[in-house]
Amino acid sequence: MTEAVPQVTLTAQLSTSAADARRGVVRLHGEVLAALGLAAWDAVRVVGTRATVALAAPATVPVSPGTATLDETAMVNAGIVAGTAVAVEPVTVTAARTITVAGSRLASTAVAPETVRLALTGKVLAPGDTVSLLPQDLAPVPGADAVGTRTRLSAELGGTWTTELVTVVTAEPEQGSAYAVGPSTVVAWQGGPRTGAAAESGNDVGWSTPAGFFAGAPAAAPVAAAPVAEVVPAAAPEPAPPAVTDLVGHQDAARRLREWFDLVFHRPELLTRLGAAPRLGVLVVGPEGVGRTTLVRAVAAEAEARLVTLDAPAAAALEAGAAAERVRTAIRRAREAATGDHRAVLLVPDVESLLPASTPPPLATVVLDELRAVVATGRVALVATAQGPESVDPRLRAPDLVDRELGLAAPDDRDRAELLRVLLREVPLAGDVDLGVVGTRTPGFVAADLVALRREAAVQAALRGRDADDELRLCQDDLLGAVASVRPVALSASGSQTLHSGGLTLDDVGDMVETKQALTETVLWPLTYPDSFARLGVEPPRGVLLYGPPGGGKTFLMRALAGTGRLNVFVVKGAELLDKYVGESERAVRELFRRAADAAPALVFLDEVDALAPRRGGSTDAGVADRVVAALLTELDGAQPLRDVVVLGATNRPELIDPALLRPGRLERQIYVPPPDAEARTEILRAASKATPLAADVDLEALARDLEGYSAADCSALVREAALTAMRASLDSTEVTAAQFATARTVVRPSLDPRQLADLEAYANRG
Repeated sequence: MTEAVPQVTLTAQLSTSAADARRGVVRLHGEVLAALGLAAWDAVRVVGTRATVALAAPATVPVSPGTATLDETAMVNAGIVAGTAVAVEPVTVTAARTITVAGSRLASTAVAPETVRLALTGKVLAPGDTVSLLPQDLAPVPGADAVGTRTRLSAELGGTWTTELVTVVTAEPEQGSAYAVGPSTVVAWQGGPRTGAAAESGNDVGWSTPAGFFAGAPAAAPVAAAPVAEVVPAAAPEPAPPAVTDLVGHQDAARRLREWFDLVFHRPELLTRLGAAPRLGVLVVGPEGVGRTTLVRAVAAEAEARLVTLDAPAAAALEAGAAAERVRTAIRRAREAATGDHRAVLLVPDVESLLPASTPPPLATVVLDELRAVVATGRVALVATAQGPESVDPRLRAPDLVDRELGLAAPDDRDRAELLRVLLREVPLAGDVDLGVVGTRTPGFVAADLVALRREAAVQAALRGRDADDELRLCQDDLLGAVASVRPVALSASGSQTLHSGGLTLDDVGDMVETKQALTETVLWPLTYPDSFARLGVEPPRGVLLYGPPGGGKTFLMRALAGTGRLNVFVVKGAELLDKYVGESERAVRELFRRAADAAPALVFLDEVDALAPRRGGSTDAGVADRVVAALLTELDGAQPLRDVVVLGATNRPELIDPALLRPGRLERQIYVPPPDAEARTEILRAASKATPLAADVDLEALARDLEGYSAADCSALVREAALTAMRASLDSTEVTAAQFATARTVVRPSLDPRQLADLEAYANRG
């Protein structure tokens, strides 16, 4: 049985120590080191949006036990920013037999592989990591010569050596996840020179991690150096781009992008003849994880264009000078790739992190100038991706830079089923697998979520069949079980809370026949039968207002509605969106509806909507509420219609809501949820006592007739209090008696206010 590796989740903080800068170090509180069983300078795995490795060291300044302080290199490698949650755990260090690195043209031609090996000695590395050539001199290891390494780097590279970064492309043996470089490690520049004279002469007998080298991590067994011809590839192995035919749901976008590439790359004279400049800049927008980068990679491969990627989040995490240099390096690589008959595509994923719309940094001007210059050549096409055009610096979308836009929508049920077929085509499936059913059970899932679903289903299948002798196959239960474990990307962002129905449906709601029917027609029919609405030329309602006395079951109805329609629910309580800073409330409203559209079919639940959207002109909050109302109206019937998103408001004071919000096209259907009558109270008592054993003398119908003035919440509270009364009498009680219900009624009193009920009845019956 494999012993579980201890792991802690901490909040990342950027190190301000110059000594730690670009060394790949994470500083931890002493209690955290002890909990993980680590000593100073042991190796750890740090997992953010990707996994990296680093050296763990005790914090040198007072820090919270819940904080991990990382240098900028470790942050970039983990794909995180300050304030992000990261998982930290011990990791086994493998002695590297070979390491292949890539860097700038200057570094790869000027710096000898032997010098790179010296610079990497004492660090822990993982394939895909970006590391500095600064020697690790905080905790020198046997054989390290920091002073000599600095001298060699300065002589070979000049004064810029301190900012030079290299990327670990491959490492052997392949089964390792964290590598250490030693005296006999073969270090090679990608497609360039390498070390290994000793290996070629046959005198290299390999090495193991020296005693005290990353002492807390188990050392790997000694490995012999492989023949050089076998370990230095001619080029870095990169994953093959997907076929355009695999871009489920994005075929039209792929065709348009392919046509643009063909026109600019192969027929520029047509544009010139018609008075247009032969250049191309495209912004691809869509929900996170929908496949924006995958689309660009696939179409660029089909167009036979060389792809160069500028990782915008990684560049944005660096200080301004290093970030500018990284941008220039990527642009230089794109220019070099577009030589002869070749053309290149410069891909900038998540460009909003480098060029944000709000308060762009001074670096943005430099980046825009560099991008504008490379696009003007006509030999390099610029393709940037973002979640939405409004999140990007408007200057990027200038006519001479990025003047075209492609939008990618989240997949619907049919597209998700087809995506699963593509993802699972090489996976052995059991005969009971119905991907159409899985597609309908995954509302709001994008391609990245379905990849995570495949991984989780595989884990469940492996755990189920680890002791089985027959061939292991993925079955329907594995896939459906994985659905509950995978949280869609659209629901993972910060903001309003999301809610799960817990398996509740409208069938579980007692009585309320007219209310349930109205909700079904207004909310579920447009999502279930869109063809019928289109055939009859009916525009489905965009919003519903539920109003009634407190405790009447409005939130319960919302959960049941979401469970019946398998909707993702975004919950906003009262005035959560109100912010005293100008523009922030409107931004929060826009972000809420954008995330709901990404997770469609979705339900936006505005609880206590009277506090969120009161009548305009009467507030004393510097106009914040008025601006929120205006933003809500814009989202509900703005230029871009909501698609598979329904807004459900709830209140017990409908007369306080701004009338504009209740007009057709907004919260146009208003449904009164009346207080429960005797029959409804009976159903509520039965539902609430479903798991409670009742004595023979308990008559729920007679009890319900006596509960005039009790709301649905009061009835549920009465059952709970009666059970507690039975426990007070004896902890061994096996049933609840009528006498205990009578005692509970003295504690749980009716909460419905007759005056409020009269006002609500009058509002419901208004002409």
